[in-house]
Amino acid sequence: MHAELIVDARNAVGESPVWVPEENALYWVDIPAGALQRWSAATGQVNNWKTPQMLACIARHRDGGWVAGMEIGFFRLHPQNDGSLDTKLLAHVDHARDDMRLNDGRCDRQGRFWAGSMVLNMGANAADGTLYRYTAGQRGPLAAQLGGFIVPNGLGFSPDGRTMYLSDSHPLIQQIWAFDYDIDTGTPSNRRVFVDMNQYEGRPDGAAVDADGCYWICANDAGLIHRFTPNGRLDRSLTLPVKKPTMCAFGGPRLDTLFVTSIRPGDDHDPDSLAGGVFALDPGVKGLPEPLFNDSL
Repeated sequence: MHAELIVDARNAVGESPVWVPEENALYWVDIPAGALQRWSAATGQVNNWKTPQMLACIARHRDGGWVAGMEIGFFRLHPQNDGSLDTKLLAHVDHARDDMRLNDGRCDRQGRFWAGSMVLNMGANAADGTLYRYTAGQRGPLAAQLGGFIVPNGLGFSPDGRTMYLSDSHPLIQQIWAFDYDIDTGTPSNRRVFVDMNQYEGRPDGAAVDADGCYWICANDAGLIHRFTPNGRLDRSLTLPVKKPTMCAFGGPRLDTLFVTSIRPGDDHDPDSLAGGVFALDPGVKGLPEPLFNDSL
């Protein structure tokens, strides 16, 4: 399956793609650049908004704008037509150390926003990463829901919302776990290994769940996206023209396009390199609409 380059974004760390159907557009972030970006499927136009901190993950708010995980906590973002971005802190987190930020995140099927934290220097091998849950009205510091991760990643929820997936993408770990998920309280339990990614090519990065309940995980360093069935069996692998895909998301009018962000390493000075680009693939299956943040919970 051919991967089409839709934006030669050259993102340092492209992440968190989210399809917005009413705009026929894809949004995503470049984490270290603190950039919220938008691609129009109709015109190909790309817009950029700058955030005051590194921007790790986004989820659409049901009342418009975005909820975002940044360096010190969760924020509300309102992009303006003039290129400015209204930014408001919603709730802060007390990191275990100063050199940390939030990382991968998304809403559960009920509209609660989840995000994990990590130490900026992955080489420190510091298991200080924590998973947080944000619901409307919380001011912080938010309580840790799960801890002991180096680079929490790969958040995803089954179609019925009753299974939560989470990975640790650090080279020392490379595991994907499944949890039972209480949809009434937003509580994960019964953690078990879903996939040991040490047995497959690539490190587990960002993920998406399709309409069949299968889990798609970007295999960083391998230039692949793996699809695992709900029982953890590898179903297929799609190839990308870059080594470091970061996160995938279903979109397009029929939710049958898989959009993928990627990393452009600092030592990649090849003018012909597609690293850091945003790609579109035909995965042969349909996805699910990304849940909106629900401020009535």
